Amino acid sequence: MQVFAPIALFVYNRPQHTARTLKFLQQNELAAESRLFIFSDGPAKESDEELVAEVREILKNTEGFKSVEILERKTNLGLADSVIAGVSQLIKNYGQVIVLEDDLITSPYTLTYFNEALQRYKKEEKVMHIGAYMYPLKGTDLPETFFYRAASSWGWATWERAWNHFEPDIDVLISKFSHQQKAAFSIDNQMNFWKQMIEFKKGKNNSWAIRWYASIFLQGGLTLNPSHSLVNNIGHDGTGVHSGINEIYNVIINPKPIRTFPEKVAENKEAYLAIKAFLGNRKGNIWERLKRFVKQKLHNFKA
Repeated sequence: MQVFAPIALFVYNRPQHTARTLKFLQQNELAAESRLFIFSDGPAKESDEELVAEVREILKNTEGFKSVEILERKTNLGLADSVIAGVSQLIKNYGQVIVLEDDLITSPYTLTYFNEALQRYKKEEKVMHIGAYMYPLKGTDLPETFFYRAASSWGWATWERAWNHFEPDIDVLISKFSHQQKAAFSIDNQMNFWKQMIEFKKGKNNSWAIRWYASIFLQGGLTLNPSHSLVNNIGHDGTGVHSGINEIYNVIINPKPIRTFPEKVAENKEAYLAIKAFLGNRKGNIWERLKRFVKQKLHNFKA
């Protein structure tokens, strides 16, 4: 009998987002056979206490899974430390894990995709991460799933053998990159991945995800991805820790189950070029950029 991977869901102070995330997760065809572990971080400030309490009331009514365990932290770890601790805990106990945050809505087949991929590639050392999100790539004819270098944090899964390579020390990571690797890491300088590394070192962000991707990259690892996204991030409304207000990454979720997986473990060149093209043009023209800038400033002013 197959043992399905446990789900780690990380929540904080967004009750409406959390409720939607749980609603869609409950509709997954493998929900009733999956163990759900919900990590609820403690309030960072007094003004968050009421919202954290509201989220925890929602969690008390969670059902539709094989089991539900809610871990309420009294103090605030922050998203990065909370994810690292939670993932490490479940990896140690189960050897694999599916990871979601409180602003991700899923397809009914997202858990199926994760579990099938975890089973298929569990002994493939080069495959280190399974992602469920994919950019809205248009005008491409890519296979249902493919391998790619970068790791998305919007719905993912991994194994103990891969997580053992996670290096949290930013100085150790930075020291291992050559000049050529920095460009390759940043998708030929089309995405600000290396900038995120430097900003983490300067204390300008606290991203666990950029350190996870760097750990995978330095191992020569690959990530499995769907060509049509199985999740959508609903947190780009100014409520997220690292997200502003924009619709650049908004997608329509694939309503169908994934049927095919790549046999050859190698980066798909066509997918890489399609993603590179999307990243290079994602911000649009000057007017589109100005519109997003003004919208973000107005939101920040109201907040």
